[in-house]
Amino acid sequence: MEKKPIKRNENIAKLSRDHHASLMFCWKLRHGIKFQIDPARMINYVDYFTANHLEPHFKEEEEILFAPLQDAKVQRAIDEHTIIKTTLQKIHQSSPENQMEELVHLADLIDAHVRYEERVLFPHLEKELSEEQLENIGKIIKDAPLKDNYEDEFWLKKTRE
Repeated sequence: MEKKPIKRNENIAKLSRDHHASLMFCWKLRHGIKFQIDPARMINYVDYFTANHLEPHFKEEEEILFAPLQDAKVQRAIDEHTIIKTTLQKIHQSSPENQMEELVHLADLIDAHVRYEERVLFPHLEKELSEEQLENIGKIIKDAPLKDNYEDEFWLKKTRE
């Protein structure tokens, strides 16, 4: 059976595009891990992606998208944001021999979180929020695509260190 793409309300579609970028981030980490890239190189990318994508994305979701509806499904997403932020801190505090394991854990957390939001939370919000609320959200959310021009493409099989 062929999977059809999820039809997202146009007012929150930008956040779904951000989610695609997050899934690509996980893919890049997993390839770096597979190629046994020095964790320090991947952590530099994690820091870049966090500052340029994750932090602004979490802020938009928490302050704009989630604001009109405070229920258990929204709270789960907020809790997962907190767990991801804690994991990001833990990566820097880990010994070099544990950093690879923490990077695997981070990729798994973000992947599962994005899938929860796309498959459960966003359809829930589209159903529960009024069209007027969704339109107001759409007016506030910045529709600037992520520019991921990180120079060290460790996820490609290269010998460069």
